[in-house]
Amino acid sequence: MNIRTRKLIGTIVLLIFIAVYALLVMAAAIVLQVNASKWVELAFYIIGGLAWVIPAALLVRWMVRPDEPPEEIRPAPQRRG
Repeated sequence: MNIRTRKLIGTIVLLIFIAVYALLVMAAAIVLQVNASKWVELAFYIIGGLAWVIPAALLVRWMVRPDEPPEEIRPAPQRRG
């Protein structure tokens, strides 16, 4: 898969992931009643607001990975003997 295709797929997946993640964090905040304490609410939103960065960084790393050269351009493995 070339880099242009990976970037297209990665962009679409990243946009869907962030939208779904935001909805899940909002639903979790409602279900868990995080507004009981201001400190708990602050900690929840800091963690929830930053937790998406790790999977997004992994996806971006995959997106920008360089293309592998075609088989006919790759050097042959060296034999040790």
